[in-house]
Amino acid sequence: MRMEDILEVYRLPYDPNIPMVCMDEQPYQFIGEKREPVPMKPGKAAKEDYEYIREGTCSIFMFTEPLGGWRHVHASERRTKRDWALRIQELLEVHYPKVPKVRLVMDNLNTHGVSSLYETFAPEIALKLAKRLEIHFTPKHGSWLNIAEIELSAMTQQCLGRRIATIGELQKQVSAWENKRNADTKSVDWQFSTDKARIKLKWLYHKI
Repeated sequence: MRMEDILEVYRLPYDPNIPMVCMDEQPYQFIGEKREPVPMKPGKAAKEDYEYIREGTCSIFMFTEPLGGWRHVHASERRTKRDWALRIQELLEVHYPKVPKVRLVMDNLNTHGVSSLYETFAPEIALKLAKRLEIHFTPKHGSWLNIAEIELSAMTQQCLGRRIATIGELQKQVSAWENKRNADTKSVDWQFSTDKARIKLKWLYHKI
């Protein structure tokens, strides 16, 4: 069962040679100003018009290693198979170039798969990347089991409560948040276990 598989992966001790990384993504709506805001002045609050302009959307990719207190955020114009494959290549070759394997936890979207690597890269490169992945999919309707979703929620609350009109500005903001959170080695204290799941979520188990 996928839920128990994820929970067992979360119980594994920290292993620098096989880091456990959670990945998730979320859409983001760019919002521009219809009228120029009036900045804050001594004794006067900033003023922002209630009207705004929709400037399109993008996808935010989140990778986080909970036991290492690390995360990386990337704003992408799209969320295609190629976009996911490029982010995986960056994960393995830039952030974890020396480890033999990465345990990757993510949901089972149609773009999240080894086939995306082969559709993006030459076969020898795709194979090299695929061999370094140990993939664990969260169950259907079980995205809450993905720790990357918790990181996305924290980022949204702490960083994105403002109008951002361009992908360049968005990347600037999320990178500043990422650097600060990494410097503080913030992590997630995961408490949900397999034993608790068997009690609280017994309705999810097949009855014999």
